[in-house]
Amino acid sequence: MRSLPVSFSRILFNFLKPHAPIKIGPASKLHQSTLMKQRSSIELPMPTDLVSYWQGVFEAEGVPEAQTSIEYIVSYVLEAKTFQSLRAEHLSKPVTEQQLHQVEELSAWRLNRMPIQYVIGEWDFLDLTLIMRPPVFIPRPETEELVVLVIEEFQRKVKPGGAEHRDLAVAEASQCPMILEVGCGSGAISLSLLKKFPKVNSRVVAVDKEEAAVSLTRDNATRLQLQDRITILQHDILTNHNFLLRHNLVDIIVSNPPYIFKDDIASLAPEILSYEDPVALDGGEDGMQIIIGILSATPHLLKSYGDVFLEVDPRHPEMVAQWLQIHPDLDLSLIATHKDFCGKPRFLHLRKGKVPGSSARD
Repeated sequence: MRSLPVSFSRILFNFLKPHAPIKIGPASKLHQSTLMKQRSSIELPMPTDLVSYWQGVFEAEGVPEAQTSIEYIVSYVLEAKTFQSLRAEHLSKPVTEQQLHQVEELSAWRLNRMPIQYVIGEWDFLDLTLIMRPPVFIPRPETEELVVLVIEEFQRKVKPGGAEHRDLAVAEASQCPMILEVGCGSGAISLSLLKKFPKVNSRVVAVDKEEAAVSLTRDNATRLQLQDRITILQHDILTNHNFLLRHNLVDIIVSNPPYIFKDDIASLAPEILSYEDPVALDGGEDGMQIIIGILSATPHLLKSYGDVFLEVDPRHPEMVAQWLQIHPDLDLSLIATHKDFCGKPRFLHLRKGKVPGSSARD
């Protein structure tokens, strides 16, 4: 990690002259021990001063979302969720020397393009606060929509008297669904679903082939006191799906699989390329490698009329529909394609068993 770009005396100079240009060069870089020695004779800054200063540094160094990044860092150090939620008493007094040192350390990591989620070590997903650590994939806002979709569609499916309410077994499943997540990462999807399906008998089997992901999901489950309702396995479903049969057939399979086209990987932001696990990103030549693997295993793992929910690239819905046409033996129907908040086709809803009149609605 590179050393800080300017001396602490220059920090104060910029506090006093917030509109002065910030010049950063090799000659101005000092070791952190030098900064510590200078603090005995200078005044400690206010939180707003820290935000102003580091925003300028981040912008000068080309760090994206400069203001948001430093606001998260300062808020985290001051034990608040957001900068806007800081109480007046925090904003009206200088930070402590320890807090200043912590802001400097975390900001130095952000200067090295570490994602802010890794910098502060946690992130909110829906109504959960999850531990985050590299190289485990960071859940994106779109995936929150996937969780909401799973809940809404399943409740609609089992609603008594509804068009898709088939039998008592389905109605009972609505109270305690068995869910399989493929590629659990931090556990964001699995743990959010368990929170939304609060019945004691609702359970999740979460699998990931990476040890770091399995470990992080386990830590997050314990932190949220959901460890008794989730089975977390290090396993590659593409190599052996029969291993999962011991956990019984499931009502729902959900996944945000690696779906980036191989040729698109190189164009990803430095934060992603340098810190996140490429295995969680690379979907092969056409982004379909893991998607096809999941769909191929689905008939062996899913109950009749069970559902599959996938997050995919906007180019994939048509590709999946074509692939299913040449694999009728899988007995899967594409029920719907749903758009994300940007209006892009992002989520697929499939069902095991031929559904009369089914078509991929938007």
